[in-house]
Amino acid sequence: MELTAEIAAYRAGNGDPGRLVGEFRRAALLVPLANESAGGLMSAVSGGIRWLYAFTDKESLGRFAEARGEAGREWPYLAILGARLVDAVVPAVDGPAGIAVNVADEEGSMLFPPVAGIVPDGCAVDVSNDGDGEVA
Repeated sequence: MELTAEIAAYRAGNGDPGRLVGEFRRAALLVPLANESAGGLMSAVSGGIRWLYAFTDKESLGRFAEARGEAGREWPYLAILGARLVDAVVPAVDGPAGIAVNVADEEGSMLFPPVAGIVPDGCAVDVSNDGDGEVA
């Protein structure tokens, strides 16, 4: 099952969290660039967490651009696997970071927060980082 179908199943109350995270990790996601010259990824901060925007296809990215009133401009993006995004990019962010998928799709969006099982334990807000590996 693809990521959008897993998100729909989870939101409907009959999805499996492990399958959802697995599909997220296998999915090729489109992550818009914040500043083309700097190469940064577009994100927002909410509740002390940096949320990196990611989209399952160009249509979802287009709905995001339209919701921001910026559909008329070019949107450069990086295509990256979900696994690479959480395993390599999230650890490079200063502070807690998660992934916000398809945020402009009211019924198809999903947040992947910075918790154990989604991001590396060293970046998870629910794991003690004092060396004992305990879940907080």
